[in-house]
Amino acid sequence: MITDKVKELVATYIQGIINSGDIGLGGNSTSPIATGLDVPLGLSITPSVVKSADNVLEVKLSIAGSTSALSGKVVREAGIFNSSNLLIRNNFTGIGPFSSSETLEIFFILEVE
Repeated sequence: MITDKVKELVATYIQGIINSGDIGLGGNSTSPIATGLDVPLGLSITPSVVKSADNVLEVKLSIAGSTSALSGKVVREAGIFNSSNLLIRNNFTGIGPFSSSETLEIFFILEVE
């Protein structure tokens, strides 16, 4: 049995190690041994990481459309990193292209069970 306290401690640990994010143009599925995004834009996005419950984290990546690397692009993947280590990657149907007046926000919900 895994106790609620252990779930809370693991979520707190994960919250403390997430320190950057990136988005990319690739959309293929990735192996669990991947070390990066398929086609990264190379942005070092500072994520917002909030515990919404003892064992649940909400991670938000927010990127202004005026960012030159995003303007006019179609995004198909996003990732969360601890320094240079890829922790989480999600690919999705392409969204965009983006204009300079838009902001892209990507949310990850992580639940420790």
